[in-house]
Amino acid sequence: MTARSEVGARSEVSALPGLFADEGRVRAFAAVALGAGSAEEVARSGGLSARDAAAALRRLREYGVVTSGDGGGLVVAHARFAELARVSRPAAETAGHTGTEDDRAGLIVRTFVKDGRLVRLPARWTRKKVVLRHIAEQTFTPGVEYPERAVDEKLRAWCDDGDVDHVTLRRYLVDLGHLRRSGGTYRRADPSARAGIA
Repeated sequence: MTARSEVGARSEVSALPGLFADEGRVRAFAAVALGAGSAEEVARSGGLSARDAAAALRRLREYGVVTSGDGGGLVVAHARFAELARVSRPAAETAGHTGTEDDRAGLIVRTFVKDGRLVRLPARWTRKKVVLRHIAEQTFTPGVEYPERAVDEKLRAWCDDGDVDHVTLRRYLVDLGHLRRSGGTYRRADPSARAGIA
């Protein structure tokens, strides 16, 4: 892909949410994805008028996310989504991870932590470990003993309005060795003793 076509593809990626901001286009796309092969079928399946279905399909075709299949019927252009996903990856990913490890960790943390709150835990285990390490480092001082109630209070602050509860967070921190539990108290491990973990 040339630099010019990549810039064009990146602008199309940014336009994708706008394409699907219209309910008629979402219904039409869903109908095609579920097997509607003609404008009439899209209208019927999507609960759209013939005019609205035709307008929605025109925009979806212009954007390249719906096309004609081998038999002439409408199909979702999966290759188009793959192309858009490829150009939308962060530069560090597409350039073979040229950023430093700290840059990548910072990007991961900024994605999942907003205004000092954990929005959600990443699905990928390697990213999850980065976020959990950040929470441990920002919340607990190495060598200080914390009663369970204090640990829960500190972790609740991370979980406000998020998808993760403090008990799950505490369990992950213990399982990964960021916190050590002993007799009802918790202590953050000395980072130098944990080199290579996480």
